Amino acid sequence: MFERRELLMASAALAAGAGLAHARPAAAVGRPDRTPEALRGRFLDLTTPRGNMEAWARLLGNTDMKSTKYGWARGIVQGVRPGEAVRDLVGFTMLSTARLLPHESGIGYRKVLREIGLYTDLETGEVLDEWTNPYLNEKVRVVHIMNDPFNHTITEYRPQPPSYGGLNTKAPPPQPLQLDWTRHGDRLHLFSHINLFYPSALQPAKWPRESGQPFAQVTEVFLYQIAWPEMQDRRRTSVTYHGTWARTTPWLPWMLMGPTPGHCQYHTFMGAVDSLDQIDRKTVDWVAKHQPKYLEAPATWEEPSLSSLEWYARQQTPAPVPPGQPVPRAPDPELPAWFRAAPRA
Repeated sequence: MFERRELLMASAALAAGAGLAHARPAAAVGRPDRTPEALRGRFLDLTTPRGNMEAWARLLGNTDMKSTKYGWARGIVQGVRPGEAVRDLVGFTMLSTARLLPHESGIGYRKVLREIGLYTDLETGEVLDEWTNPYLNEKVRVVHIMNDPFNHTITEYRPQPPSYGGLNTKAPPPQPLQLDWTRHGDRLHLFSHINLFYPSALQPAKWPRESGQPFAQVTEVFLYQIAWPEMQDRRRTSVTYHGTWARTTPWLPWMLMGPTPGHCQYHTFMGAVDSLDQIDRKTVDWVAKHQPKYLEAPATWEEPSLSSLEWYARQQTPAPVPPGQPVPRAPDPELPAWFRAAPRA
């Protein structure tokens, strides 16, 4: 999931050309430091497609093409409904493992990876097997994110947009790779975002409890912080980063919210490092015990590469709706009693 989002960020303009996304220019952040002169270093020129390709590859992987790069994110998932305050629902922690392979053209890389995202108890931080949905007062089975694989290429051109399980068949013309960098002295910032609207892999006719809309409305926002001297050090084949990742998405399907108005939003810190020792120990221990293959990056390119919702549609079974009964939905929120009792002008 998380690595898929990195691909989506880089392919925003292409997805817009395919009619599946509407991307807006990034807000101005420190524009004086976005000048070409500020982005040309002694090793990489971040105003050129080649410089962007090499910088992107060293952030998302290791250009020695043998070492593993570990991605992580940690934060919360919230529920948003009209007419009430946003609610904190579950914690979230994820781990990805990636390796770069040479691109067959001789220029660029093929990135192979797998990733796991775990939902956790807000109080204890323990990984959840079941969760009581506060909107429905219903105990549900938690379905964690396990994407294996999600692979893509890193070249001098923006990646082609995802196929969304074969739903997107259009291929926009190639566009040179140019990421949205900002220089702040010795700090390099990268801003990425995308606004998506595409047919859901979980159509309500088949998945009435898991999905309330035939289209998925999703926004992803990434903010990267990188050390400029490290990016310009030609001896480094991998450059670490830290930052934040936010995602606005429909209700998670395993929450069984059905047609209930509203959505979820993720708010997390994120990063990518070169050692598993730098990843949250509780997350690593759980993965080692329950899904150890996610501690190792893939060694070869495989297909298909699917999103978490696409895997959900392939691996899960629709929750039943009692015959003759409407699809369950959460009761509408009520305004506070003191407000309802207050006299109206």
